[in-house]
Amino acid sequence: MKQMDKMVIYQVFPRWFGNLKYPLVKNGSITQNGVGKFSAFTSTALAKIKELGITHIWYTGVIEHATQTDYSVYNIRQDNPDVVKGKAGSPYAIKDYYDVDPDLADKVQNRMKEFEKLVKRTHDAGMKVIIDFVPNHVAREYYSDARASYVDDLGQHDDTTKAFDPNNNFYYIPGCPLHLSFVDSYGDFHYSEFPARVTGNDCFTPAPGKNDWYETIKLNYGVDYVNGRIGHFDPIPDTWNKMLDILLYWAGKGVDGFRCDMAEMVPVEFWNWVIPKVKEKHDVCFIAEVYNPGEYRNYIFNGHFDYLYDKVGLYDTVRQVMCDQVPANNISGCWQALEGIQSHMLNFLENHDEQRIASYFFASDPRPGIPGMIVSALMNTNPVMIYSGQELGEPGMDEEGFSGRDGRTTIFDYWSVETLRNWINDGTFDGAKLTSEQRVLREKYAKILNIAKTEPVVSQGAFYDLMYANTGNPYFNTHRQYVFMRKYQKDVLLVVVNFDRSEQKVRVKIPSDAFVTLGFNDNKPAVMTDLLTGESTISTLTTACPYQLTLPAYSGRILKFTYSK
Repeated sequence: MKQMDKMVIYQVFPRWFGNLKYPLVKNGSITQNGVGKFSAFTSTALAKIKELGITHIWYTGVIEHATQTDYSVYNIRQDNPDVVKGKAGSPYAIKDYYDVDPDLADKVQNRMKEFEKLVKRTHDAGMKVIIDFVPNHVAREYYSDARASYVDDLGQHDDTTKAFDPNNNFYYIPGCPLHLSFVDSYGDFHYSEFPARVTGNDCFTPAPGKNDWYETIKLNYGVDYVNGRIGHFDPIPDTWNKMLDILLYWAGKGVDGFRCDMAEMVPVEFWNWVIPKVKEKHDVCFIAEVYNPGEYRNYIFNGHFDYLYDKVGLYDTVRQVMCDQVPANNISGCWQALEGIQSHMLNFLENHDEQRIASYFFASDPRPGIPGMIVSALMNTNPVMIYSGQELGEPGMDEEGFSGRDGRTTIFDYWSVETLRNWINDGTFDGAKLTSEQRVLREKYAKILNIAKTEPVVSQGAFYDLMYANTGNPYFNTHRQYVFMRKYQKDVLLVVVNFDRSEQKVRVKIPSDAFVTLGFNDNKPAVMTDLLTGESTISTLTTACPYQLTLPAYSGRILKFTYSK
């Protein structure tokens, strides 16, 4: 049987790589601060990313979105700054579903060819490509100049006199102009919209607030929100067919997967219809951003998603454990709540929406991310994701402009981050400018993620939680340590992590039920390999006495026991 690698995703903004200038200017333009390019992902860069154990790269912000940069010389309509967040704009305010962000091209007129070359380079490097699909909303001034002539634009044939019509692409507030009281005045260029269209975060008012997604408009999938959220899905709404065409367009360019933004704001009936149609023609995966645990099974089994974010569950819990706010044994409740669907969940500790581990808003230290990542990457067969810069301890404490200083790396501004600049090192990607601590941290992430990817006991094995057996164990602190086992064929994996700031000596009790459930013999000699150090010896696991080991601060032990037949 061919070994199946575990899916390990690296999320990165191309905007951070390439022609960047320093020092950076707060709220700086593209001329002042520069911007990363597709071309910066050279074969060398991709090889270095793959070294981390990566199987898929999620290139965030590929599809053309609204921006304050003027590309009208290339026949791209200029956006009104009233409805653009930040100088660079939000990657989630899509301006043209059939085009790529011109910021990311060396030659704007060749931007699609440059993206296609990036896809090929990524494939040649042995990794797959994921991009965002933003199905719930688009930029206020959405207009596709790259669509095929036979494709009607969104809203082109809408009846704007109706608040809702199943075949309208947008929702309207008839007779009311859009009112944005908080935006700066640009004189003759002040943005106007009549009738007002409903804002992307289901804001059914002509006067969305500053904290609403005011730069976007919500797409209509046939749900009448005002009249009891009744669905009108027969005949197929026009928006469904338009979205299918867009997904097929990108899959046809070699994209291997779609991270679907705010997927739960789009009716599951649409996903039930569209995902099988795309998969009939292309081998692609679909990842859903879903935050309501009550809808998880609906979007997996009825919506046909391959994976969902495990944010309201493992992420939230592990974050609290890392910050010493809840005991480590709370992690057991995460997998228990997901019984039967754990393999469909995507684990992570950072992404563009969440605060950086090393930020003052999170742990103020990158080291707690190591035990957190061991748990997230090794607990089950499901995918795991790492955010670009996480492996370097990026603190995300810059005050870049629109986003402010919030512990996140901006998605709205022309910006780059120091840790990545030092790793990139003028395109050499040798990390020569990194500190010794940053290099050590990256090496630790690489070891963990490569173990997750390549060890069959991780990618295919059964899981057994040992926390219940160690409750009340005076030699094991269930508040700061977590322990579990994995089993596949002849291999048993014992994983013990330490969220504490100091080294700990522990004794792990292994109950007889673990041997019975996982199907291996008590007190039988095995070759024990420490997967983090590579050291091997003969050892055994038994109920007769607890397994004793020393745990480094903010780290753990990953011990593989290989038994003879």
